[in-house]
Amino acid sequence: MSTDRLQRLQNNIKEAGVGGIAVNAGPSLNYLTGLNFHLMERPVVMLFPAEGESAIILPQLEKKKLENLPYSAKVFTYGEDPAQWDDIFQRALQEMDFSHQKIGVEPRQLRLLEYNYLRLADSKIDFIDGSTVIAALRSIKDRGEIDCMRKAVKIAENALEETLAITRIGMSEKEIASELFLQLIRGGSEMSLPFSPIVASGPNGANPHSTPSSRKLSSGDLLIIDWGARYGGYASDLTRTFGVGKIDGEAEKIHKTVQQANAAGRVAGRPGVPCSSIDQAARKCIDDAGFGDFFTHRTGHGIGMECHEEPYIREGNEQLLEVGMAYTVEPGIYLAGRNGVRIEDDVIVTADGSESLSTMDREIRYIE
Repeated sequence: MSTDRLQRLQNNIKEAGVGGIAVNAGPSLNYLTGLNFHLMERPVVMLFPAEGESAIILPQLEKKKLENLPYSAKVFTYGEDPAQWDDIFQRALQEMDFSHQKIGVEPRQLRLLEYNYLRLADSKIDFIDGSTVIAALRSIKDRGEIDCMRKAVKIAENALEETLAITRIGMSEKEIASELFLQLIRGGSEMSLPFSPIVASGPNGANPHSTPSSRKLSSGDLLIIDWGARYGGYASDLTRTFGVGKIDGEAEKIHKTVQQANAAGRVAGRPGVPCSSIDQAARKCIDDAGFGDFFTHRTGHGIGMECHEEPYIREGNEQLLEVGMAYTVEPGIYLAGRNGVRIEDDVIVTADGSESLSTMDREIRYIE
């Protein structure tokens, strides 16, 4: 982590016309400081002004972490008595002179806990949605970030191959998910996976966010496995769908249709193209095959330090792709009470198009 990110953040703050940004423990704070704090009962908040020195509010017990902060900051620590915390927040905001200004926060990250301390510390501050200020930084990945994502993809693909080697008809979804988790950790993933693996067979596959159950694989099922690894703080998010035993013609057709939609979505991405055009390219394949009503979600989402982040690959999002943006392409077809298919890859926008970081075979494979 270099001071370059701080400089780019402050440039974005000025362009947005706000006085600063308040960030609590989470991915953005890690991105901007290189420091890791987890959400807990003790609030951690860093205040970034449009110019000048930043400030951080944190527990005294966490102060040693600041030895690794790549730039100077004003430090405000507190002890174990919550009755004293209001005063610390007031002192920090007075020092930053944010009064009567608009200060951006991340609505999806800032908790009521931190918001209340900030709001009560200075009622003359107008806290607004500042997520785009940070997203404009985080959505463009540099070489180091892409290398971490590439490694996270490789760990995930290897882990699934190891899991498939022992997967058989009669195994339960929970058994497969448990084995996949072990293989991800053994293969080098960080313990904090981007999400718990989704293993959904037969009719359970018609639920895009199904939870692994005790249902056992049966011949005729389609089996969706949606999984990912984390490496260097960066996530991968992949999905493949498999045939179990002998599947019928309808199952083969929807798999082939989703495979074509996935391919169309992957090649549609390039600099200057709106996110909506990738969604349109993938969705057209499914619409043309007569399954448009059964593709019930967006085509993808940004990926990086978080599994879901900007940019979002959906209808109506006219944000233009830029070199270094990373996102998923994950079209699906879901037939209630019968089967479901999803095929997902992680894609990086390059200077002349896009590159899929994931290369695992997308043709249907069978489990006996």
